[in-house]
Amino acid sequence: MDVDIIEDDSQQPPSYLTKSAGKRPLKVVVDEAHPLELEAYLSSYSGRAHVERALHIMSVCPTLAPQALQLAIAESLQGRDPNMYRSIFTGYERAHSEAPEEIPELSALATLDQTWLDETSTKNQAERTKLEVELKTYTSNMIKESIRMAHRDLGDFYRSTGDQNAALKHYTKSREFCTTSQHVLDMCMSVIELLMEQRNYSHIATYVFKAEAALDSASVARANTGPEAPAGSAQANKEKRNAERERVQTRLDIAAALSHLGQSNYEKAAQTFLKAGPVKGLEDWSGKIIAPGDIAIYATLCALATFTRPTIRSQILNNENFGMYIEQEPYIRELVESYMNNRFKNVLDILDRYSTRHYIDIHLSPHVLNLTNLIRSKALVLYFQPFSSIRLERMGQAFGWTIDEIEQQVVTLIQAGEIKARVDRQNKILKAKETDQRAALFAKAIKSGQDMQAVNRKLLLRMRLQQADLVVKPPKGQGQGQQPQGHNFVGGGGGGGGGFPSELLMGEY
Repeated sequence: MDVDIIEDDSQQPPSYLTKSAGKRPLKVVVDEAHPLELEAYLSSYSGRAHVERALHIMSVCPTLAPQALQLAIAESLQGRDPNMYRSIFTGYERAHSEAPEEIPELSALATLDQTWLDETSTKNQAERTKLEVELKTYTSNMIKESIRMAHRDLGDFYRSTGDQNAALKHYTKSREFCTTSQHVLDMCMSVIELLMEQRNYSHIATYVFKAEAALDSASVARANTGPEAPAGSAQANKEKRNAERERVQTRLDIAAALSHLGQSNYEKAAQTFLKAGPVKGLEDWSGKIIAPGDIAIYATLCALATFTRPTIRSQILNNENFGMYIEQEPYIRELVESYMNNRFKNVLDILDRYSTRHYIDIHLSPHVLNLTNLIRSKALVLYFQPFSSIRLERMGQAFGWTIDEIEQQVVTLIQAGEIKARVDRQNKILKAKETDQRAALFAKAIKSGQDMQAVNRKLLLRMRLQQADLVVKPPKGQGQGQQPQGHNFVGGGGGGGGGFPSELLMGEY
């Protein structure tokens, strides 16, 4: 046995294992050890992104629910979505019913603005009627470009009013009336934004692929059209086209990476996030869909959980483009540098300190525990690699855990095959499995010899068959190059006779 299984059921699990044993905690704590400036956090977003994050905070963090309610109402009143406005009050009432002692009643904080609801609904109905009449008119006249624009405008309208299914229907319908690659690209980008708002991660990749194909076609079309320009102007136009393409590609990379993250494909998510261009390439996505600081957090946590150290150094620390994202969240650089310098206790402290920031993120929240566990496991494996044996007490000091906590974590990694070692529970020592290098070398040499013998036997057999002039001839009437239906072994030369000379195969080769 490599591990002594702990059978004492009365022993309480350590605190860090309690956190990772099940799903994410239902309630997130905000205190001195886990600080969060809610107003500063939500100021990075606008519109629907702002309100959805505030609603998520209400559901997971009772301490911040009243403040999140006020901020969400103020942001919602600047839009035109009555359903989203109502959902704020519904979400707060649900949070209050789950924690009535911590959250004050809704009536003490805000009341529903029925006047705004009526006015907004009336304006939306008038706008909808106008757009539908325009679409009907253009459809009757069979003007493809006008029909496409009418579907696009209706999609934008339904998206702004919260009817995402109708918006998706009109966006995809406009594809039938696209006449250029640029039109297809615009349609795909609109659908991608909508899918990201819906957090429909599995379908994002499909439209990213279509958008990349349309982007290639549109770039070629722009390069091949237009009058010839002077050399200097042509170079400027080329640089402008490349910059525009880079901005679109940056947004597509972010969308693809978010799709991988949503499907728990952390390595691909990190690779794709780190391919993204400069922050300015986000354009109107910044705050409306995602914040630059979010990208820094997603990419770093996924990279620490899956990348090797040289890859982390080259793609994060030495990546100028990604450095601009890290500037939005300064603790990310400290986290990476601590990991690279083997300060694993500091790594775990940072992850714990900013766990509230991670849990209130609508995209990252379901993956925080998985990523934290992967980073912790990798840190333990890296720490033990240079040692043939080490006391658990010393490992516990390096990670800030008790001996029992570090022992349970190490046992889990041994059982998973991550660490090839054994635990001496009596002396509290972790010993690496000793490999007999001499025996391993002999075993490798013997296997190589056996493989060589097998190859030589086959070569000798082939050589003797050729010496005996044994060939396989096709049946009469069958053309050359066709597969023969049967094997006719014909002896020729010195072999004599038509039978198979079994004496040639006797003996060991």
